[in-house]
Amino acid sequence: MLGPSGWNPLTTEADSLRLKWTDYAPHAPTLKQKMFLVLQGREAFYGGAAGGGKSDAILMAALQYVDQPGYHALLLRRTYADLALPEALMSRAHEWLSGSDAHWSASEKTWTFPSGATISFGYLASEGDKYRYQSSAFQFIGFDELTQFTEGQYTYMFSRLRRLEGMDFPLRMRSASNPGGLGHVWVKQRFITEGILQDRVFIPAALKDNPYLDTAEYTESLMNLDAVTRAQLLDGDWSARESGGMFRQEWFKIVPEAPAESRRVRFWDLAATEVKPNTDPDWTVGALVAFHNGIYYLEDVRRIRATPGSVESLISQTALRDKSRPGHVSIRMEQEPGSSGVNTIDHYSRRVLLGYDFVGIRASGPKVERARPVSSAAEAGNFRIIEAPWLSEFFDEADVFPYGSHDDQIDAVAGAVGALSNTSKGIGLYF
Repeated sequence: MLGPSGWNPLTTEADSLRLKWTDYAPHAPTLKQKMFLVLQGREAFYGGAAGGGKSDAILMAALQYVDQPGYHALLLRRTYADLALPEALMSRAHEWLSGSDAHWSASEKTWTFPSGATISFGYLASEGDKYRYQSSAFQFIGFDELTQFTEGQYTYMFSRLRRLEGMDFPLRMRSASNPGGLGHVWVKQRFITEGILQDRVFIPAALKDNPYLDTAEYTESLMNLDAVTRAQLLDGDWSARESGGMFRQEWFKIVPEAPAESRRVRFWDLAATEVKPNTDPDWTVGALVAFHNGIYYLEDVRRIRATPGSVESLISQTALRDKSRPGHVSIRMEQEPGSSGVNTIDHYSRRVLLGYDFVGIRASGPKVERARPVSSAAEAGNFRIIEAPWLSEFFDEADVFPYGSHDDQIDAVAGAVGALSNTSKGIGLYF
């Protein structure tokens, strides 16, 4: 099939890539867009610098199989307002499809094609909005500006990706984004760090890869941004990110050990969810914090994502190891609200940590407020960290707290500091 202006996608280089084209797209794809469009695997991500043609790539990909009966695509932005912005996905689709043989339903926010195939537009403003699609089935789901979404929203939509037996087109989850935003950490981890090892393809695209844009003018505009945002949008730099503001790595002095005479608390923040494909559950974390002469020491961090039985084994084994440390190690655990929280603490008291100095503590206040004493102590130079293999993972989480996809290590450290602080004030309930 010939594309716009007589461009033939099935020649030379494109022929070997088996690119399926659609006449509904008004211009030829760029080289990077071609690379994105030929992919048949389930999961792929197109990202990097601003102006790299991300929205066009997502819309082109959604249109590839609209000639096939039974094909249904869903395009998502975080809010409806994002969808409706000029040059955003829905507006761009109207530019491309108005006057064609596709029919627009304003009430359903859906384009229907002569084959019966559809492209619908939706949003996930809140975490619960993902359940609006729980009875739907799509063969293509596209996220535009993926870093504006939570990982839970993204991974849940895999459950909506299915087809009937015999359908002659692939199931595809496609996304595009610049670095930055609330989802920066999990998107980078999923596609940049793990990427190819998990069969997740990342197609990086920069401003120079888009010949349809006035790159000189756009570059001049981007030069007015702050250094971090400019690196993200102009260079597509995934290592450039804004700090959450509560912690800086330079605040923590790395030391070989804590004083032997320190008071110690191992605090557990529980999660009992096993890692499954396309999920990123919370971690169970046990942070050991020592306190001596006004200085806190983070001595050890244990964490696991596993079944309740495996979590219990880790906690039991860690308690046994902690008995060999200098002095006395108290064990504290966050007690969830309601009867289930009471039952969990009772179970650990009677069956897992029997004979240990163990108490459950009911959390109070938002996570950010509970973390402030840790932040204040660190900024004042009163927090040390013992050199250990887990340092990098701790700093990765602390650097973006509270905007990262996980905060379990910070929660556990804050719990330990809170327990030690309350002990120093003579509050026996916590120690």
